This record gives sequence, C-alpha cells and structure tokens, in this order.
Amino acid sequence: MDKKTVYKLTIAAIIIFLAFIAAANTFFSPLILRIFNLGGIYIILALSLNLLNGFTGLFSLGHSGFMAIGAYVSALLTMSPSQKAMNFFLKPIAPFLANIEIPFIPALILAGSVAALAGFLIGLPVLRLRDDYLAIATLGFSEIIRVVLTNMQSITNGALGLKGLPKYSTTYMIWALVILTVFFMTALIHSSYGRKFMAIRDNEIAAQAMGVNVAKMKVVSFTISSFLAGIGGALLGHFMNTIDPRMFTFTLTYNIILIVVLGGNGSITGSCIAAVAVTIAMEALRFLDGPLNFIVFQTQGLPGLRMVVFSMMLLIVVIYRQQGLMGKKEFSWDALLSLKQQFVKKGRG
Repeated sequence: MDKKTVYKLTIAAIIIFLAFIAAANTFFSPLILRIFNLGGIYIILALSLNLLNGFTGLFSLGHSGFMAIGAYVSALLTMSPSQKAMNFFLKPIAPFLANIEIPFIPALILAGSVAALAGFLIGLPVLRLRDDYLAIATLGFSEIIRVVLTNMQSITNGALGLKGLPKYSTTYMIWALVILTVFFMTALIHSSYGRKFMAIRDNEIAAQAMGVNVAKMKVVSFTISSFLAGIGGALLGHFMNTIDPRMFTFTLTYNIILIVVLGGNGSITGSCIAAVAVTIAMEALRFLDGPLNFIVFQTQGLPGLRMVVFSMMLLIVVIYRQQGLMGKKEFSWDALLSLKQQFVKKGRG
C-alpha cells in the first residue's frame, strides 16, 4: 500500500474516532462514559510502563509512586485557595502553596515534569541493577514516595488526602492526551532513541558493543516513562476528584502491569486494546466482590475475588500466550488488508 493511501486512511480513521468521542460524550450514560474515560487514562499509564517493560526491557514496579507525584502536584497547583483551606483543617498548608492556582494544562506539564525529575533522580542509582533486583528497588522507592506523601502533612494533607479537585479530566481532555501520547510513543519508538531502547532490550551487551550508551539510554527511558506516569496520575486524580496515598499502592501498579502483559510487551496497539478491555472487564466483573448465589450455596460477599479472576487471567496468558494479545506487533493498514483478504478467501472456500 503506497504512502499516500496510508496517509488518507489514517486521516479518515482519526476523523471517525474524533466523531465517536463526540458522540460518546453526548449519548453515553454517565456510567458508560466514566468507564470509557477511565480506559483512556489507563492507555496512557499502560504506554508509559510499556516503554520500560516492553521496549527497553526494564522491569519496574514503582509506577504508582510517579503517578502519585503527578496527581499531588497537579492537585495542589489547580485547587483554589478556599478549597485548600477546607482540606487543610488539621494543619495549615505551607504558605508558599496556599495561594497558588494555575490553569490545568501548565499544571499538567509541571506534574509530569516533577515526576520525570523524580524518575531521573531515582533512576541514576537504581538502573545499575537488573531484573528482579531492579523490580524490588523500584517497588521500594514507590513505597518510600507513598510514605513521604503520607507524612508531609502541611503539603499533601497526609493520610486525609485532597478532596474536591477540579473536574478537568473531561472526555475531550483525556482522549486528546491519549491521541498525543500514542503519536508521541509511535514517533519515539521509530526514532534513533527507540531503536536504542529496543537494542538494549534484545541484547544489552551487543548494544553496548555497537556504541550505545546503555546507562544513559536507560535513564532517558525511565525519565520519559515517569513523565507519562505523572501525566496519567494527574488525570486520574482530577477524574476521581479526590486523592490520598492509599490510592497509589502496588495494586495500582499491578493493574497497569496486567494491561501491558495482556496486550503484549512491546506493542503500542496491544496496550491500547488491553487497557480498554481490562477497564470494561473490571466493571463487568464487579459483582464478584458482592454476595453470590450458586443455587446450591450462597456467599455473603468475597471482597477481592475480582482481582483473583484477573490474576488467573494473567497466569493463563503467561502459560499459554506469553507474548500477549499482540506480541510485539502493531496495527497497520497492510496487515488489516491482508487479514481481510484471508477472510474473503476462507469465505469463498
């Protein structure tokens, strides 16, 4: 397929998708729209983690910490002075934060930047480690960040968290950022940086022998991933309208890892599909946490059963399809045309 046709098809697909977003914002029920928008936030978070796990080959378990940083920075910069006064009733807010209130977009960029700075500072010592040791170290730093946020009473309001965040995570804002993130990730992976990331993933020693500065590229990947995680965390905070340190435990990181593994390590398309599918499934299976009637016997409610089901799904994927839904493949018009031709041949046969 020639480039001109691919360009036209891509433009047409974007226009159709934008029309779908507008229709969803108008006609979807509040619950369906909430699930749809949450799926968009999870796409950004999954892509940020996939950059590390899938494209660079770094196994990190500290994503929730960078999401927490992004959420708190954006919340503190966008809340009005009166909202801050209502939240900080046990201990007054730090004076330098009391009267700050800026628009959402600059706050979002700053949230991602602060998360990226934290990722850079943490990545310098941690990325000397590999495999399980790296995972444990990043998990430890994530817990440190959460504990620090819990104890910084005059800045984060401690365990009480922040409530009444402005509702900036609208349908258009979320999905505009999803589109930007997908295009950014696509451009990054097809750039020289992306090729270096994948070279490190495939064979770190060979990449170093070919002149790749492995240590530098790892830190760059970790920093970019932290920036996107901060953006996703900020969107999640404004989407929920409330944040507290208990939101950003390892369970949240586990949910993102689940999406990445199910979609396929090293696949942007897989992360997008799996993020939406898992978000829908999480809501559809919510009944598992409540009372269940099995005719022969009944249960009074099994909190956490839903996550047991997702854990089983992850186990099945790891055993029977380790590459995930898409493996390392990406969507392309040529692949779609080839698939269509195969179905036509089967229909004729």
